[in-house]
Amino acid sequence: MFWGGGSVVELQHLFNGSALNAVDGKGRLSIPAFVRSIVERRSPERAIILGKHEVDPCLVGYDANYNSNLLEDVRRRRLREEEQGADVRLHHSRSRRTFGFTETATYDSSGRINLPPMMRKVGQIEDLVLFIGAGETFEMWNPRLALESEDPELRAWAAYRLEERGVAP
Repeated sequence: MFWGGGSVVELQHLFNGSALNAVDGKGRLSIPAFVRSIVERRSPERAIILGKHEVDPCLVGYDANYNSNLLEDVRRRRLREEEQGADVRLHHSRSRRTFGFTETATYDSSGRINLPPMMRKVGQIEDLVLFIGAGETFEMWNPRLALESEDPELRAWAAYRLEERGVAP
């Protein structure tokens, strides 16, 4: 087990891996097995929650049970900011971003979802999506944006997955 953000998460319940999947014109795509298996271990729902990543131009995803971890994080940050005399609006903005500006996407038995249109727009997702495990959460990138990242390892993985699929980076 490991301590993360005030909660204990079992190591076998972390998102590990990467995959590049196609998105059709209607926004349908398959969720990779490495994501589905963890979602199904952590939650009884066949659903992922998607929102804008806090700092990167991608989406962040997680299972429904992860909301309690997010609430704990938002509360912890609020208390720290209050101690530092920060504007209370920071807390409300973070709460909206964390809980209000998200979408839930259910998937079928084969792992296919319809990517909500607003999330597709926010993540700038076009015809491909690069899934990256990030421990307690996973990220969904437009692989072309990942190629522009300041993170050299993310750029390398995006290039590799595109080349593996036969798409020139």
